[in-house]
Amino acid sequence: MKSRRDFLRVSAAGSLGLLACGNLASCVTKAVDKKSYGVGIQLYTIRDAMSADTPGSLKKVSDLGYKYLELAGFADGKFYGYAPAEFKKLVADLGMKVVSSHTQVEAAGISLDNAKAMADAHAELGVEYCVQPWVNDEDRNIETYKKMIGEWNKVGEIMKGVGIQFAYHNHNFEFANLDGIVPYYDLYMPEMDPELITMEIDLYWVTKAGQDPVEMFKKYPGRFQLFHLKDMSQKSEPYFEVEKSDICSVGEGVIDFKRILDAKDIAGMKYRFVEDDNQGNGKPFEGIGKSIDNLTADILV
Repeated sequence: MKSRRDFLRVSAAGSLGLLACGNLASCVTKAVDKKSYGVGIQLYTIRDAMSADTPGSLKKVSDLGYKYLELAGFADGKFYGYAPAEFKKLVADLGMKVVSSHTQVEAAGISLDNAKAMADAHAELGVEYCVQPWVNDEDRNIETYKKMIGEWNKVGEIMKGVGIQFAYHNHNFEFANLDGIVPYYDLYMPEMDPELITMEIDLYWVTKAGQDPVEMFKKYPGRFQLFHLKDMSQKSEPYFEVEKSDICSVGEGVIDFKRILDAKDIAGMKYRFVEDDNQGNGKPFEGIGKSIDNLTADILV
């Protein structure tokens, strides 16, 4: 009798619970498959962790729900110390894919042999993009920009030969006025061959420079295949020094990502990567965790 009374009591409580939430389906919290949103991560964001423990760091990234990777660790034909095939397997086993890699072509230029070796290593890894990520401070002048753009076009042609798209990643200094010339608009966009070089637009840095990404897409439709997503904690006047103390997780600041991503088709966007130059101010995995949570719970839905 006691067990029967207990059964009836539990059954009654369960029935009341179902009435309270309407039906069984609404009482079940459905887990969000964050990987299905196709969010990427630029591994420069966790560079110290990658140096200390590459496999462990990649597992943490996968567990957070990131699907695509953009690398920042190519040297001597290897990626974070791994041969291309080894690194590719390491990533695939975690349910992720490498689609892009930051590589550096210095102002002094690159030999065709070196460019071919770089292209071949990335082709073996299976990337779709190689990206020029930076221009040194001493090289930010009109003549050097022109020389480098010529070199990048050559590298883009070599990359295209192995099925890889070359790209350029901006900061804010490309928008500074140099004696009446704004390099991004007056040199980069007209002199970079759009068949050989696409743009990886960093939404934080263009905002920092006082630019409207949506208007940029309208002016140059289809030329921005890659997006970098990072937020800024407060609005400021246009600023052209590489000062980044106000970087914060995506969705935690003032950038209207919904508006920008609504224009992704005009831009020609194919992949988007979360990035935090400051490594989450000492908490990189917490920082990128907030970013993907905000993207998959609000911004991309």
